Amino acid sequence: MKTKETGNSGLTRRQFLRTTEGLVLLAPLAAAMPQFTKLAWAQIPQKPSTAAYSGSDNELLDEIERSAFRFFWEEANPKTGFVKDRAKTDGTDTYTVASVASTGFGLTALCIGDTRGYKPRKEIRDRVLTTLQSTFDKSEGHNGFYYHFVDWETGKRAWKCELSSIDTAILLCGVLTARQYFHDDAQIVDFANKINGRVQWRWMLDGGDTLSMGWKPESGFLDARWSHYSELMMMYLLGMGALSDPLPANTWSAWSRPTYTYQGITYISSGDPLFTHQFSHAWFDFRNKSDAYADYFENSVKATQAHKLFCLSLKNKFPTYSADQWGITSSDSEHGYVAWGGPPPMGPIDGTVVPCAPGGSIAFRYDDCMAVLRKARTAPGVWDRYGYTDAFNPGNGWVNPDVIGIDVGITMLMVENHRTGFVWKTFMNAPEVQKGMRAAGFHESHAG
Repeated sequence: MKTKETGNSGLTRRQFLRTTEGLVLLAPLAAAMPQFTKLAWAQIPQKPSTAAYSGSDNELLDEIERSAFRFFWEEANPKTGFVKDRAKTDGTDTYTVASVASTGFGLTALCIGDTRGYKPRKEIRDRVLTTLQSTFDKSEGHNGFYYHFVDWETGKRAWKCELSSIDTAILLCGVLTARQYFHDDAQIVDFANKINGRVQWRWMLDGGDTLSMGWKPESGFLDARWSHYSELMMMYLLGMGALSDPLPANTWSAWSRPTYTYQGITYISSGDPLFTHQFSHAWFDFRNKSDAYADYFENSVKATQAHKLFCLSLKNKFPTYSADQWGITSSDSEHGYVAWGGPPPMGPIDGTVVPCAPGGSIAFRYDDCMAVLRKARTAPGVWDRYGYTDAFNPGNGWVNPDVIGIDVGITMLMVENHRTGFVWKTFMNAPEVQKGMRAAGFHESHAG
């Protein structure tokens, strides 16, 4: 993914990265999307926080999860369950485009909300069923894959976007989580099995050894492929674990795992933003497990550590970066949506902090990430109805007025995984997941 925005240009985020060789200011792309460019970027006076956050870590984590649940509840269409791709942080929003990835995170958020008692169980169960039924009956797609963006009421394709392999995988992770959690509800189980069972994974290979990033009815398969380490693990594991016509096991070895060393830390990385080390881990529990290549959980621990050090290395240029104020990953910016981060430096970094960078890594390096979340909780204008804004710049006072669904989602899921392991425990019980892990050759290992 993190294909957050594609728009009428038809380029996925991954295609854009490839065509620009990592120089990823997306303002020209946003210009093709009036729904996004209508954003009224908020400015606030540059001033320090009035006070440090006074609550306990656990109180803040609960605030984060409750606020995230509120987003997935209020910004889903009650008739379909489809969750908006983005919304205003204060909840005053007329946006009508959903993303299948936001909906996948939303299904998982509903399960978390039920186990934590955020809404009556019947209301949550009904919303889950509505979402699954709408996905099966209304969400537009082809061969079991779904279009990245859809109208949140009709499920029809938006902006001539791509049929997205990675966004479909995120949706499926939510579908399987809901099925495993509500295993005693025959209707939920039936719809979940139908949605998961109709995905034709081999078709998305398009005759190759690696999955295509997508397909469009106007032009066929996208040229870009999932061929090097990133958030792709969930796709291959789901595909290899499919109960009918699964991906061949050799697809797990078909993508490359380049290593990168930063300040003495060596880890698998393709130079992509930090979210690539987070997304598959939201559902798949890689702790104390290895395949023939790596312990991917420990790899994400190292990636998070390297990213913090990278941000601190920018302190001379951006003095507001500090041990409790760091984190850059694909997000909104003052000038439009960008894919940025490091190491190595990627995109037009300007001192912006993206809360889902530490939020999505909290299970990897708790103390480092929690320090950022505590500081950001009382930063001027940064916290609102749905929790943290998507991005803010403490150097010039810019605060984004929006949240983005997948960024709210990765923070909520990883916070819950850190607290209880609930998503991991629930999702990993799925037989398809266990089959995929076996096919990839995972075995128990001690933590590094």
